[in-house]
Amino acid sequence: MPSCTISAIVETRYYAFSHYLRQKFGCRVHRVPIDAGFTCPTRDGSISQGGCLYCDARGSASALSDRHLSVREQLLRGMDAAKKRYGVAKFISYFQAFTNTYAPPDILARIYTEAIDHPDVVGLSIGTRPDCVPDDVLDLIASFVPRVDTWVEYGLQSAHDPTLRNIKRGHTVAQFADAVERSRGRRIKVCAHIILGLPGESREMMMQTARFLAAFPVDGVKIHLLHVLKGSLLVGIYREGKMPMLSREDYAGLACDVLELLPPTVVIHRLTGEAPRRFLVAPAWALDKQSALRAIRSELERRDSRQGKHYAKS
Repeated sequence: MPSCTISAIVETRYYAFSHYLRQKFGCRVHRVPIDAGFTCPTRDGSISQGGCLYCDARGSASALSDRHLSVREQLLRGMDAAKKRYGVAKFISYFQAFTNTYAPPDILARIYTEAIDHPDVVGLSIGTRPDCVPDDVLDLIASFVPRVDTWVEYGLQSAHDPTLRNIKRGHTVAQFADAVERSRGRRIKVCAHIILGLPGESREMMMQTARFLAAFPVDGVKIHLLHVLKGSLLVGIYREGKMPMLSREDYAGLACDVLELLPPTVVIHRLTGEAPRRFLVAPAWALDKQSALRAIRSELERRDSRQGKHYAKS
């Protein structure tokens, strides 16, 4: 294991994305969320309509992004705000909302180029689905690898096809595996998203998802809490009392369980998600992201544990 990875885990008990960026660029780097106006095949009728079970009309868009502005305008506005608030000097252009490869390559080329065409942008991160990355799109993304730190973020959510059908994802685990293989073959870094607390999933099913990722050549992982958001299909199920929500303590324990199974070299991009107060239905504790992060760190300390503790055994 690289010494830089060891030092990061010793300090925080997991390999945080912030440590990865500081090691790579020698300074703090800030992600600027960009909404380029994409949609999704689960919304436009190509696969289904209404989106995934948990997705609201914003499609995971940041409250800071504005699709009415150009990519360039969003980038400059986000950079300026981060410079004033955090004093950072380097940035990642982060395409977060909906499916950011869901367009012809010529359109994507223009959008991606606009997002990195600034001397202070050192990274490009593209959130998408594993069934929306044909080879010509991956070839395009690979063309940016020599210029900036290039990531594709795939929403796996679960390694169980019945769960994916239940939450209306519209893709399979096999399609995720194929997308990872084709991306890594082009030297594109891969970050996989998973959600803890999905309807019908037991703790063991969630751990099977973690073990599945541990056996795959992914470079990073984002761990999300299942949120019930206004406007999502999940609201009706929740209000009918058919879906219990995780407590903060239960979530912290599950997140630690996942970390223990993942290789120590995998970069942890996120330990929990967040949603604006005006959109969140449940759980209420999720409004305090820092409290959730403290709970996870406290649980790791209580266990005297760390990322990768059970990786060899898994």
